[in-house]
Amino acid sequence: MDLSTAVSLSKTLSLLSPISPSSSSLPPFSLSRRCHHLRRCNLSRSFCLPPAVQLSTSREDDGDEMVEIGGSEFEEEVDYAEDEDTLDVDSLEREAQLVVREFSDSLSRQLIIEEERSSPKEAQVKEKRRKNTTSKNIPDHLLPKVAIVGRPNVGKSALFNRLVGGKKAIVVDEPGVTRDRLYGRSYWGNYEFMVVDTGGVLTISKSQTDLVEELAVSTTIGMEGIPLATREAAVARMPTMIEKQATVAVEESSVIIFLVDGQAGLNAADVEIADWLRKHYSDKCIILAVNKCESPRKGITQASEFWSLGFDPFPISALSGTGTGELLDLVCAGIEKVEGTEYLEEENYVPAIAIVGRPNVGKSSILNALVGEDRTIVSPVSGTTRDAIDTEFTGPDGQKFRLIDTAGIRKKTAVASSGSIPEALSVNQAFRAIRRSDVVALVIEAMACITEQDCKIAERIEGEGKGCLIVVNKWDTIPNKNQETTVFYEEDVRRKVRSLSWAPIVYSTAIAGHSVEKIIVSAAAVEKERSRRLTTAILNQVVREAVAFKAPPRTRGGKRGRVYYSTQAAIRPPTFVFFVNDAKLFPETYRRYMEKQLRTSAGFAGTPIRLLWRSRRKMEKSAGKGPSTTMQDNFTGIEKSLAVPA
Repeated sequence: MDLSTAVSLSKTLSLLSPISPSSSSLPPFSLSRRCHHLRRCNLSRSFCLPPAVQLSTSREDDGDEMVEIGGSEFEEEVDYAEDEDTLDVDSLEREAQLVVREFSDSLSRQLIIEEERSSPKEAQVKEKRRKNTTSKNIPDHLLPKVAIVGRPNVGKSALFNRLVGGKKAIVVDEPGVTRDRLYGRSYWGNYEFMVVDTGGVLTISKSQTDLVEELAVSTTIGMEGIPLATREAAVARMPTMIEKQATVAVEESSVIIFLVDGQAGLNAADVEIADWLRKHYSDKCIILAVNKCESPRKGITQASEFWSLGFDPFPISALSGTGTGELLDLVCAGIEKVEGTEYLEEENYVPAIAIVGRPNVGKSSILNALVGEDRTIVSPVSGTTRDAIDTEFTGPDGQKFRLIDTAGIRKKTAVASSGSIPEALSVNQAFRAIRRSDVVALVIEAMACITEQDCKIAERIEGEGKGCLIVVNKWDTIPNKNQETTVFYEEDVRRKVRSLSWAPIVYSTAIAGHSVEKIIVSAAAVEKERSRRLTTAILNQVVREAVAFKAPPRTRGGKRGRVYYSTQAAIRPPTFVFFVNDAKLFPETYRRYMEKQLRTSAGFAGTPIRLLWRSRRKMEKSAGKGPSTTMQDNFTGIEKSLAVPA
């Protein structure tokens, strides 16, 4: 080879050398494009290269493009299929929906909440009642209310669950389990109404010591760091606060179900509650229901003892359902039927916001500050909130929300060691609230910052696919704050809670009402991002640029992952399906890179995104097919497999 030929060959090979994306702002060219560029510049192969070194391109079986130079081969895989005309897009979209359903079923089996399964018989009864009732789409606050009152441990929560058709209230054979007002919609015939469960009405005839002992309020569990005097004062106020909640429920209701215990018989507390109802609420419809009358024959005898209360006793059994149908007939006779003609139009979607966190971080204070009333009991006593409390709320812009206050979630080992059945059920209720919510407000205490339990709750939220915002409550307790305090605090939170790196952070002081409105504003923005859908064209452009900037890594055997097509198959949370040649060729690091590129280019702040990778097995060539097998042929009749995302 003479000198001029060698120089020409060196210059040509330098033109053909790969361009690193990091060293140039221009997108990397493939070898075929560079050869095409040379031909457009009228640089013939014979002029640039000697006859012994000729360029030739051939399409191999696997769709890779081979460039032969002097007998040696340099392989460059096509990382992204740009020719979408060869794809059966409709079939891919249908298959993407199937992938999402398979993943959702798989995830539901993994995220199991203890005791969340209801019996098939209960589910059938509930569905039958709903089908037999013509729903008028009437908002909850416009429905008539029916309050259930009585002394502690007479079965009020059990009757509440029976009327609303589910296990919404915690039922334990202990007094004082229910403390806040708990609402649920009930159907009977053509009637709809709200049933209100209340805590046990405690009477003034008992001493403060007896009341506290009857409520079984702990002054030690979960109250470390709180002075003893503060604990005792909070416990002493507990009976009054529970009775205040019950009083509010009675005042806003049209019908009052006064529940007594038929097995325990008549006692002084029942007499005092009857006098209280007769004195202050004689204008309302009061129904005396004698619970725990499982036997209809004995029930009449048990109920006859309560005639002295001045109301007609009606024997029922909340546990078995005996007499509840007749009880509902009496309830419907005492309420006004609400016609829903003006509400027949479809109601807008109302997002649910669950307020979760460890005990004593200020969850109930946030709810009360948002709704502007004492909706739930606020106390330094750990475990004050037991049930998941739903409350309707309208934001400043008129958007409606459903706020869910939950019980504090302690460590599983701590709950088990305490031996408290109500606390264990309360934690399950909190997990159920996360599952039925759209956005979760994870509340942490400013001085305590992030704990291990907060990280576990965050992982649960991310696993459930819920939108999330981190609320740093009690921000006023941070001393000597300046402009850099927020920056340093956010860096610490991001470093410790990596599973929620995409969640916005809000700082508030709920007890004083400072910045609580920012929680709703941020939650509304998160819900919009969670419900957003990218067009297929924009999504594929983002993925194409991401692959061009950083190609999937090669295996030791020289194989490299290729993305054929991508689509957003679902919202809430946004779920994307990637059709690739082999999902195993995309390691976890590359999947995280792709998620980061999607967030950088398309947003989705405050919501997790799902990336599902669908493998495509290559078909064996049928006889007579040439090497130009299209990508659509490779998609025909293949085996389906689901790859769990990172």
